[in-house]
Amino acid sequence: MNEWSNREELLALVRAQMHDKRYEHTLGVAKSAKELAVRYGADPAKAELAGYLHDYCKCWPVDKMFEILVRHDMPTDLLEGEKELWHAFAGAIVIQTDLGITDPDILQAVRYHTTGRAGMTLLEKVVCVADYIEPNRNFPGVEQIRQQAEKDLDAALALALGSTMHFLIEKQKTVFPLTLLAYNDLISRKGRVGGFNG
Repeated sequence: MNEWSNREELLALVRAQMHDKRYEHTLGVAKSAKELAVRYGADPAKAELAGYLHDYCKCWPVDKMFEILVRHDMPTDLLEGEKELWHAFAGAIVIQTDLGITDPDILQAVRYHTTGRAGMTLLEKVVCVADYIEPNRNFPGVEQIRQQAEKDLDAALALALGSTMHFLIEKQKTVFPLTLLAYNDLISRKGRVGGFNG
């Protein structure tokens, strides 16, 4: 991570990839991720950096993302699924190849911030939840997720993923398998550890 000790240089690169609203969201995610990392014992510097980088490719043309994903042998279900998911997987590739970010914790947090996955690391959970609750977010149920995030990260993430799946089902869109696996994993762990708090 030393190669990005210059925060202004990094932010200028990130800023160049996106429109104003997305950049404001990005700053909000970085701030929320750092706060959650402090609260739950993840690395605040890694959380903040992953927050800055999580949507690096979000505003890129879909054909450009598709080309990157195909070149790196991404699975067929991703390539044939919702294009909204592509930026996370493409982003993890691009920040490694173009920016020289090699920390696997950060790369994984960027890769799975949209879909989640079973067995998520603490940093992955932090960035995923931060993406939902950052201050600029405004959607039905966000306050409940924010409140849960103050006391139980897993419960907040399960609530967020459940909300996403509900939204997709209502719109008759497919639910990406990793998201369902992530949700099921969180719920099954809840049972094993005696339930979520709150």
